[in-house]
Amino acid sequence: MGGALSGCLFARHALLPQGWRRDVLLEWDAAGDLTAVTENAAAPLGAEVAEYVLPGMVNLHSHAFQRALGGMTEVAGDGPDSFWTWRDLMYRFARHITPEQMETIAAQLFAECLRHGYTAVCEFHYLQRDMAGALYARPAETAERVLAAARLSGIGLTMLPVLYSHAGFGAQALKEEQARFRTDADDVLRIVEALAPRRGGQVEVGFAPHSLRAAGVAQIREVAQALPAGRPIHIHIAEQQGEVRQCLDYSGRRPVQYLYDQIDIDARWCLVHATHVQPDEVALMAASGAVAGLCPTTEANLGDGLFPLAEFIAAGGRFGVGSDSHVSQSPVEELRWLEYGQRLQRQQRNVAATPEQRHVGDYLWQAALQGGAQASGRKLGALAPGCRADLLVLDDAHVNLCGVAIADVLGSVLFCGNDKLVRDVLCGGRWQVRDGRHVAQDAIAAAYKRTLAQLRAL
Repeated sequence: MGGALSGCLFARHALLPQGWRRDVLLEWDAAGDLTAVTENAAAPLGAEVAEYVLPGMVNLHSHAFQRALGGMTEVAGDGPDSFWTWRDLMYRFARHITPEQMETIAAQLFAECLRHGYTAVCEFHYLQRDMAGALYARPAETAERVLAAARLSGIGLTMLPVLYSHAGFGAQALKEEQARFRTDADDVLRIVEALAPRRGGQVEVGFAPHSLRAAGVAQIREVAQALPAGRPIHIHIAEQQGEVRQCLDYSGRRPVQYLYDQIDIDARWCLVHATHVQPDEVALMAASGAVAGLCPTTEANLGDGLFPLAEFIAAGGRFGVGSDSHVSQSPVEELRWLEYGQRLQRQQRNVAATPEQRHVGDYLWQAALQGGAQASGRKLGALAPGCRADLLVLDDAHVNLCGVAIADVLGSVLFCGNDKLVRDVLCGGRWQVRDGRHVAQDAIAAAYKRTLAQLRAL
């Protein structure tokens, strides 16, 4: 979708890896990669000109099908509600989704993500089997549907087929409602192999052990060793206190401690949530180079808790953000609440900063972008030659940017009101959003509405 690939854009102000720079000419080739980023340039005759240009954000954790569940679980039960009661509702919903519906839901989500400023997504994909729990004739059927949605929307995708074998620590048998998620090491490697021809500039393929309670360490090692070098690996870990207690009962260690004791964790790993970690675990994560995958809106929605961000930053840790269950599709909201959660917990302001970068908005955007790029396994993360041509043009006519000093632009984007300030989005060298609208917005939304009507009639 979108316009011609090769092209250029002249930015009066662009956020480069070294910070904001003036009069920057950005050029990209037919493969969708940036070929030149020239500072103090002159605008070529006829070139499109933008006032403020940012690198597009990476959404490092997504369960696309859960987008269709939005708003349906916000009703109190008879007893205290928690992640675990929400999970039961999600399981019941997931049982009815067809591959065709999966594709329309994912396309709607990805179009929304693009409009809000995400240009790449890591799909933690565990809805693998049919409604009876059997593998499809093509084992990668549902993953291929998500890839088709990514092509339609134009977003970059890292597909992470999920290893999901057990209902709990100690290889507990899966429950009936988990039958659609069941995979063993061979299943995952078969899906990874089937998706290999799809890899390219816009697509990478890794894998994701769902969690230590759903995948045994021997299985995780088997797939990790068989996976080609450099491919990303993501895992849910220490999201809930109940999970921590179960891990302690099973192994005598907390989840992050147990993971690091059993498996060689390095920079290709993304540890999603890691909400309940102690200082020694924070130090382990930071020293290993793994990315902490933080999803503040989902973690708040599910009552998970707060990650110790300040301590992780102080230890030199890398982090990114994701929309997870998609109660929000906005990186602005994730980053805002990542900071606000810390402020509430610590009763202080401007937590996400360093002596080298005291502007919280700039620090959050750049740090989350770098962590997300690492977790994606793709050529992302900066407006720099060799990276994908993924960029956002801000709405410089909006009142929130009127007269703002360049050093305060990202502070205004993240912490001033709730209007969306992303006007145009280029992804892989194609314009996918213009004037706030996705190029296929109407057709994608129409298909999504039909799917919602079908699912909500059940």
